[in-house]
Amino acid sequence: MLTKIDLCSMALLKLGEAPIQSLEEDTVAAQLSRTLFDPVIDALLAMHVWRFACRRFTLTKNDDGDFLIPVDCLRIIDSGGHIRGDRIGAPGDTMTIVGLGRVGPESFPGYFASLAATRLAMEFCIPLSGQQTVFRMLAALYETELQSAKFIDSTTSEPDAIKGFSLISTRF
Repeated sequence: MLTKIDLCSMALLKLGEAPIQSLEEDTVAAQLSRTLFDPVIDALLAMHVWRFACRRFTLTKNDDGDFLIPVDCLRIIDSGGHIRGDRIGAPGDTMTIVGLGRVGPESFPGYFASLAATRLAMEFCIPLSGQQTVFRMLAALYETELQSAKFIDSTTSEPDAIKGFSLISTRF
């Protein structure tokens, strides 16, 4: 199971830097890891409908008559209501939404962990090394890994059966 330290260390290794042992170290690498990890991973999780990050959230109305979007919901996929800021307006007292939720590194599939490490390496590159060439190489690697990860994620479950299609039922 991966941790934040593992992913940050993987990113640092991609840059040719020494891995960190703790996020509390007094090094530039540890400070970058502490500062950038959560926002970079949140953005990466929200950018695509990753199957492993999809969650159902059951909401109840607050005193204002709206549903509050949970803090750990990074992006709403389906709500059935009108989204305004961090609130959803909809009839009823409860509702279920589908969204992308925060997922810890221990739950990342391998394809996403590699993608996350590459993205972190991109973010760490300029502050640590200042090398534009390495940054461009990491950006190209990131784009390739992103396409690969999206493909793998989209093909991880069985396709839905075709139901109620007359040609299929006639054939069998």
